[in-house]
Amino acid sequence: MLIQLRRSLVVVVFSILLLGLAYPLATTGVAQLIFPHQANGSLGPNGSALIGQKWTGTKWFHGRPGSYNAMASGASNLGPLSKTLEAHVAKRVAAWHKVGVTPTAELVTSSASGLDPDISPASAYAQIPMVAKARHLSPSVLHHLISSQVHGRQFGFLGAPYVNVLSLNEALAHLH
Repeated sequence: MLIQLRRSLVVVVFSILLLGLAYPLATTGVAQLIFPHQANGSLGPNGSALIGQKWTGTKWFHGRPGSYNAMASGASNLGPLSKTLEAHVAKRVAAWHKVGVTPTAELVTSSASGLDPDISPASAYAQIPMVAKARHLSPSVLHHLISSQVHGRQFGFLGAPYVNVLSLNEALAHLH
């Protein structure tokens, strides 16, 4: 019995060292070597490109409404017949109209996680009048800027084209 206990302990210690220490360190090291930006959370000077940022004012493009807090992510669980959801959407539509934007559906409804960093090109183009007026820029300049930030479908057929709002606003900040 003592031999079996000793063998079991050796297997447990070996498994802990291999699977709990060596393997995670090796995969982290490989990730840091091959994909350092992604392995570090895709962080930039203005936040992560993987989590939606809260942009305020009319000088910036805005993403979908959400919590902007990774610790509080999750859906609101408000269904299509919810009066609360209807009131939130109506309030957001009114706010967009006030700044001269005809909002798309995604600009007035949050994503399932509330952290979506991307919007459709149509939602970015819809915001051109607001940003152009606030920054005294030509709409054609902003149209070109958005076009340069559109990411196509993955592998040419998966998903839909999108614009990362953080990258778009960083490019906007570098316009002269």
